[in-house]
Amino acid sequence: MSADDYLIEWRGPRAVVRMPAEIDLANADQARAALLAAAGQGPAVLIIDMSETTFCDSAGVQAIVIGYRQAAATGTQFRLVTTEVERILHLAGIGELMPIDRSLDAALAATER
Repeated sequence: MSADDYLIEWRGPRAVVRMPAEIDLANADQARAALLAAAGQGPAVLIIDMSETTFCDSAGVQAIVIGYRQAAATGTQFRLVTTEVERILHLAGIGELMPIDRSLDAALAATER
């Protein structure tokens, strides 16, 4: 999966980037590139949809942090949707950087204006 294969779905001023089932050393660079591309388009909110992700290693966590930093630098709110890999993300401290929602609907509702 290349960075071009990551779908950026627009919901008004919010961009939703769907992540693959596994994020690891083999595809973390593509995930990072997709997040940076989405952040570069200037959304008010960038939501990473990891609801279908069942595995995320440290390379994936790093890709998320890099995307977060880029979004924060431009004032973009950053949210994460996850269920299966929520524990590893909390252990890595991701929950202290950004809100983590258990569904895309919850993330969208939290950012409605």
